Amino acid sequence: MSILGWILFNLLVFVILALDLGIFHRKAHTISVKEALWWSLVWIVVALAFNVVVYFWMGHQAGLEFLTGYLIERALSIDNIFVFVLLFSYFKVPPQYQHRVLFWGILGALILRGALIAAGAALIAAFGWILYVFGVFLIFTGIKMAVQKEQGVDPGHNPVVKWFRRVVPMTRYYYGTRFTIGRMGHFVATPLMLVLITVEVTDLVFALDSIPAIFAITKNGFIVYSSNVFAIFGLRAMYFALAGIVHKFIYLKFGLGIVLSFVGVKMLLPLIHIELSTVWALLVVGVVITVSIVASLLFPKKTLPSETTGV
Repeated sequence: MSILGWILFNLLVFVILALDLGIFHRKAHTISVKEALWWSLVWIVVALAFNVVVYFWMGHQAGLEFLTGYLIERALSIDNIFVFVLLFSYFKVPPQYQHRVLFWGILGALILRGALIAAGAALIAAFGWILYVFGVFLIFTGIKMAVQKEQGVDPGHNPVVKWFRRVVPMTRYYYGTRFTIGRMGHFVATPLMLVLITVEVTDLVFALDSIPAIFAITKNGFIVYSSNVFAIFGLRAMYFALAGIVHKFIYLKFGLGIVLSFVGVKMLLPLIHIELSTVWALLVVGVVITVSIVASLLFPKKTLPSETTGV
């Protein structure tokens, strides 16, 4: 990818973000499910339109790689939603402020993921065998995700949250969408700043799984980064669309675990002189995610009358 191509793509990203925050979501408001579904559709259409551009600009193989990477990243990002629901509930973030947190969280995620992708590409270029390390890591991560039972997570025990509360002066209450306020000549953080930082750290942890997974599909840094970007763009709308029902996808983590293990195996197959085509990878990922979601809806978990629901 030429320098001009990178510049044009990042200019496109900047324009999209500016339109998103400066025009379409300038005023803080509660995102309804209907609005979120429409925006989810918009982001999917935008991603597929860019996929068409990649197809005609960089060729058939690059187009397939982008689509597969985008699908993997979108699927794995659903796991983020589970945590976002928990974080917003724990910190009691008003619904009308949640979009602003996710917007700036996504902006930070683009920067952090870009750095991770650049580091990963440099490692692969210098040490080709690192792909096999990624493969083994993804297999074990996938197995752990598939078999591990759901456990309650208390954000209050998060080391980052503990450190922030101990070191950074912070108000007790929210002040609209502001992350800091002036007080006695100093800037003081609001709880929204702590939520934002926690979201960033959470996404960074998830990126350690998802980015190696896309390197299993392609070693083209531009395809890896652009598929990540468009998947992240749709994450906010997907959160508001699925936050109320994501807990119903009881088999999704099992499906995501299979996907991670599968792409890990794909990374290791060249050791025995086998190459799995991108088309097969796309089919497997699509089928596994679809089956896990459909199975969750058709065979929901039975709850006892005494059980309570909620986050």
